[in-house]
Parts: sequence; C-alpha cells; structure tokens
Amino acid sequence: MSQLLLGSWIALLVGCTKPDPESNPGKTFPEAFKWGSATSGFQVEPGCPTWSDEVCVDTQSDWYAWVTSPEIIDSMPVTGEDVRHSPGMWETFEDDVQLMQQDGHTLYRLSIEWSRIFPDDASAATSVDELEPYANSAAILRYHEFFAALDAAGIEPLVTINHNTLPLWVHDGVGCHFDYENCTARGWADPATAYRIALYAGFVGREFGAEVDQWATLNEPFANLLSGYVQPGEDRAGPPGLTLAAEPGVAVIRNQIEAHAAMYDQLKTEDLSDVDEDGAAANVGIVLNMVAIDPKNPDRPEDDDAVAHADHLYHRLFLDGLTDGAWDEDIDGDFDTTRDDLADRLDWIGINYYNRMLVSSIAPFQPFGDLAPAFDFLPEFTWESYEEGIGRVVERASVYGLPIFITENGTPNTEDAEPILEGHLESLWQAIDAGADVRGYAYWSFVDNYEWSHGLDMRFGLYELDIATKARTPRPVAERYREIIAAHGLGPE
Repeated sequence: MSQLLLGSWIALLVGCTKPDPESNPGKTFPEAFKWGSATSGFQVEPGCPTWSDEVCVDTQSDWYAWVTSPEIIDSMPVTGEDVRHSPGMWETFEDDVQLMQQDGHTLYRLSIEWSRIFPDDASAATSVDELEPYANSAAILRYHEFFAALDAAGIEPLVTINHNTLPLWVHDGVGCHFDYENCTARGWADPATAYRIALYAGFVGREFGAEVDQWATLNEPFANLLSGYVQPGEDRAGPPGLTLAAEPGVAVIRNQIEAHAAMYDQLKTEDLSDVDEDGAAANVGIVLNMVAIDPKNPDRPEDDDAVAHADHLYHRLFLDGLTDGAWDEDIDGDFDTTRDDLADRLDWIGINYYNRMLVSSIAPFQPFGDLAPAFDFLPEFTWESYEEGIGRVVERASVYGLPIFITENGTPNTEDAEPILEGHLESLWQAIDAGADVRGYAYWSFVDNYEWSHGLDMRFGLYELDIATKARTPRPVAERYREIIAAHGLGPE
C-alpha cells in the first residue's frame, strides 16, 4: 500500500469529494454510529471535591512533575496552575456518567493511567505475570468501578492505554530537561520503554478485557515528539522540553511505532473476552493528531515538497508502518524496507482533529541532518475555524481501508463552539456519505480539563467547570450536541 497510494493521498490532501445532499436530506449518520465525549486521566482525575489528595491526585507521572516543578515553571511556558483545579473525576465519575447518559452518549473515551496502576518501579518484571505484585489494587478497583458505571448506563468505553503521561520510573522529564546526558529514566527515547509499555498493555488487557473491547494504544505520538523534543513552545511544552534534539527525537519516533506493534500483540494475547460479541475480543487502534496540511505559499514549489514530508512524518510513518510494515530507516520520506513485526497491527484508526497546518520548506537546511532528512519544513498551527479539514483527514485515513473513530474534536473558542461543532459534523457527514467508514465521534472534552502546560487557561468542555465547587454547567454547545445526538444527525438545511 505504501507505494501504490502515493497518488491517492496527494489528491486527498487537496480536498474531499462532496456528496449529493439530496441522497440524505436529513443528514443522518449511520444507524450504528456512536456519539460521545472524551477525556484523559491526568487531565480530569485530580481535584476530588471531598476525597483526600493522597487518594485523588496521581503524583507519580512525568506530567505531574513537569507542571508542578518550580524550576520548569520559571523556565518554560508552563502556567503552574494547581492540578487540583481539575474536575475531580476520580471521585465524581459515576455522577458524570449520569450526565453523559442524559445527553444520549453511547461512547466515552477515557484513559487508564500507567502511573496509577504501577506507581513504583516495575522495570524488573519480564512478563505480565511478574507485573502482578507491583500493581496498585486500589487504583485497579476504581477503574473497574468506572467500567461498571459505563456499562450500567449503556455507554461503550474506548480506552486509551497511554494518553501522553509516563510513570516517573519510566521518564524523569524534569531531570532530563536540565541534564539529558546524565538522566537515566529517558521515557520514549529509551528502547526499553516500548518493551515495558507492551507488558503494561498486556496487564490491562487481562485485567479489564471483560469490560473493554475498544483499545487505543497511544495518543498523538507525533505531537508528543514535537512538544518534548523538537519545538516546545506556547502551544505546548511537554517533558523533557528539549529543542531540536535530533538523536533522542528520532529514537522517540521509532520506539513509539515499535511500542504500538508490541502493545497490539500483547492485547490480542491477554484480552480474550468479546464483550460486544462482534467476533473480536480486542479491537486495537492508535490515535493520531491528523491535520489538514497545506503549503504556506501555494506558489512556491518547495512548500509542496514540505506538504509531502509533513504528511509522511505525521501520518504515513505510523499508518503505512502499522498496516504494511513500511519502515523508513533514515526518515528521509521514502520507505526503505518492510518489517513483518509491524505489519497488520492496526484494527482501526483514531483521529484527533482540531486544526489545519500550514508548512514552509526550510530546505536545504535540515535540523535533524542525516538522522531525519524529511524534517525540513516549518509547521505553523492556528486555532482558526477550519471545519472542512475533518472531512479531509477522514478521507486521508480512509485509503487504509480500516474503520475510523473521531476520538477528539472540539474548540477552546467556547463562545463559537456551536457553529464550529455543526461545521465539523457537516464535513464529517459529507465524508461518510461519500463512503468513509466512520464508527463514532467523541467530542473533546466532556468537561473543562487541565490542558497540559496551559492548565485551565484553555477550556474545551461541553460542561463548564467551577474550580471551587466542581459544579458542571452545560454550555450551549452541550445543548446543541444533545439535539444532534437525539436526531442522529444534523437535520435538513
């Protein structure tokens, strides 16, 4: 596929085919299409209204250390906002599920935090069985209670195994920021992390497989690379916050691709319960931050080359790699070989869509040199309203012939959230009506959350969070989303 699709993906970057609205005047979505919302553990679990911080706050992740480190707050674009300003879903989960049920949700995307399940160093374990003594039984019980609440409400869980955060014993992000050469817990830059996270995936697959069928291995792997090793900045600065770190950056890409394949295999081995009786005990995907890519200057041929390279790095390295086993050893934009240990390791594709990316070529300058020659472009993101982009990225992903879930989509522009939601769903409906196999849509986010280095400065929630009382107040976009779900579509013009 990786070579034969070359012409197809170029065409899809330009725009998606517009269907005839008369074929579906109600703009209804497929009968089995699921509607819901999404969150991640680090962003919503702390801040319990009555439970103690000892129970509620997970202090053992690299991101917790990052946003609470005075040295990082002083030297990086990190707000330093108290993580206890989060919505406290570690305590309030059952009440939040009732709100989801009232709103008609049939899908909810959440994460299981590695650092909650294994807060202490478990690196000595060499099998899933050997992980058992290290596991935090109280955290495991609480996640079982999460799944029981969702099941009682008729809401299907889509579970992300790694939503950006790593345990401190896997990644000392603060230490690596200030002294990378001498830090020992290097996270994704260490090949051992791929092995360790695969065992972790096997553990959660065994433990929660009777409650979960839809698994996502990694969330936005390339975005984490950008914010941690390439271009940390105002948009997001994540651990370890290195700039143009060529050698560890390339290792991060490779290790994440290999980690997904190993996690896929472990989940298929350990999760043997087919909850929804569809014939597959574990449906395993990956979640990418897919972007609609355009040249900054359409009249500049070099920028067209930059579009191709950006698509290769953002999309093809993972999607071609995990479907066909295509492997680009020197990351120069051309696949060098095929690896059987990577091929056929993807059951569905998760898309987080927020914005368009404009790219400018900086060739012949190559910041990563021989390690990644394709990294010869400058990306520019904005929070402009570009709703048609979701249809473009869905068609981009459709060339792989796999089911698709919209795993995140939303806006921090809460005053304009209603028309932005409708514009995104209009574009998504057009892609589906043209033949795209999209199975569900999860709005980001259910409630205002701790938005990484921004804290509560960026608010995406269907529900507005009162930091002091933890009260949830539905925004107008929540009301409109409820109407869309009830109608199972957008209705006539």
